[in-house]
Amino acid sequence: MTSTRLPGKVLLPVGGQPLLHHHVERLQASGFPLHLAITTNATDGPLADFAEARQLAYVRGDEHDVLSRYALCAQEHELDVVVRVTSDCPLLDGALVGHSVQEYLRANDTRLYLSNVLERTFPRGFDFEIFSRELLEEAAQHATLASDREHVTPYIHQNRSGGVRFQHVLRSENRSAYRLTVDTAEDFELIRRLIEEHGAAALSADALVALLDQHPELVALNAHVEQKKI
Repeated sequence: MTSTRLPGKVLLPVGGQPLLHHHVERLQASGFPLHLAITTNATDGPLADFAEARQLAYVRGDEHDVLSRYALCAQEHELDVVVRVTSDCPLLDGALVGHSVQEYLRANDTRLYLSNVLERTFPRGFDFEIFSRELLEEAAQHATLASDREHVTPYIHQNRSGGVRFQHVLRSENRSAYRLTVDTAEDFELIRRLIEEHGAAALSADALVALLDQHPELVALNAHVEQKKI
């Protein structure tokens, strides 16, 4: 709720519902339970209210130590596998996430980190990372840099422990230049138009990419926006 570039962004209304509603609806297509890791700040009270109204599990923890929030969530809800997504990606494809989780589970390897973020071929905004509670707790115990604590997974995906195995989820055609995350007013305008004018909330990842391929004027709305660096 205290986003510096677009305050309150996850509850901004689109199509008669807050952005977070669309995000949750799409993630539930994964077939796996959803957990919100919310800060203890009073400003994030509306997010707790949102979770309670929809009977979603949640925990509340430190604003800046997001890693500790994830570890707390995994511990309290006894999660063996964690999928990290961020709440500014309302068009993330839950079915894609669910398929990738099944791929992760088939590997049966607690040292595996599977994601579509290290080798980018998906649009930004489709990001997910899958890892074990073992790797999460290892990071929570040993990560010391402020950026490690804020961004959750650097200790894991930089393989600081030396024992992580990597697997990448890739598209056949690279569309990593497209931007479907919400960090600025321009980002929000693109998502708003996609949902309200093109039915994007019901589209798969491939269908969304095809839509952007067909509408360069939509891509241009936020093509100039630079992602914040870690």
